[in-house]
Amino acid sequence: MTRPQTMRFALAVIAATLAPRAHAADVCADAAASTSGNTASRIAAIACAEHDLWYAPFIDENGRLANMRISEAEGSRLRDGATPAWQRVAMYWRGSGVQWPSPSLPAGADCNGTGGEVASALCRTFLIDTPWSAVFVSYVMTRAGVPGFQPSARHVDYVRDAFRGGDTAPYRLADPDAEAPATGDLICFSRVSQVFGVQGFRDWLARSSSAPLAMHCDIVVSTANNRARLVGGNVLQGVTMRVLPLNRLGKFWALPHRSIGEPECDPGTPSACNFNRQDWVALLKLNPSANVPATGPLMPGPPTKCCVVCMLPMAPDMKRCPAPATEPTTSPVR
Repeated sequence: MTRPQTMRFALAVIAATLAPRAHAADVCADAAASTSGNTASRIAAIACAEHDLWYAPFIDENGRLANMRISEAEGSRLRDGATPAWQRVAMYWRGSGVQWPSPSLPAGADCNGTGGEVASALCRTFLIDTPWSAVFVSYVMTRAGVPGFQPSARHVDYVRDAFRGGDTAPYRLADPDAEAPATGDLICFSRVSQVFGVQGFRDWLARSSSAPLAMHCDIVVSTANNRARLVGGNVLQGVTMRVLPLNRLGKFWALPHRSIGEPECDPGTPSACNFNRQDWVALLKLNPSANVPATGPLMPGPPTKCCVVCMLPMAPDMKRCPAPATEPTTSPVR
């Protein structure tokens, strides 16, 4: 092989090595470019930054999980090289605007990692046993300064607000099969065994003034290239992206709905194994009245030590720190 050929081969290897990471960064590039634009771009930028921090796990459009490297319970550090995964989840609780400490937090628990092994273990047990996906959404909305958004540890509370609200509410309830998603929107599914469907869910909301309901909502961070990319917290124990196809009108294309009596996912029926097949019941559309330019700096998030591998542009609460003497411990790829 001649020297020019050797150089071309080396460059090709380098490009191939960097391509997956560059592509992952490009997914949220437009959103991450500004944290001071309108509400939708701020929501996307914050959610994208958190997703990147968790090593960018994602569920592809066929409902398969990819690239899961770390989970909520671990002491292994996130991509910033400084923050243990479980402490980041505790930060979401503290910065979400919901009641903290939570009434469910065990006595003597320490979520700062400074109170000793037993106190930290009590906090980690709480974080594992207590759903935090709605807390994550509330954290993002609070940091983005979404006008009128009421933080909650239950998704159904802000879904119900969207159902009841008018033009002054931050979100309105829409049919996920009928309207196109946009950056800053939320798409939600019911987790109960009984399948509601869109109309059944609306009927339930109309007759249930404050009843709880197990739900999950993801944040729409991009609708580019005929793909909706959603980011959610506590999705398979991390901050995970979900990819769903869009048609030429920008609406969800064959949104995979769960149905009554469908086969269970097991080795004998692999075709039933799809993390995207859910009882999708609500699309929360960001109202124009809430999609406004920032009037000041983003609401500060929980204190962050510093980052070694920093996402650019860096978040307002992030500072660069020297790389540790040894490589941070990471869990094996699952």
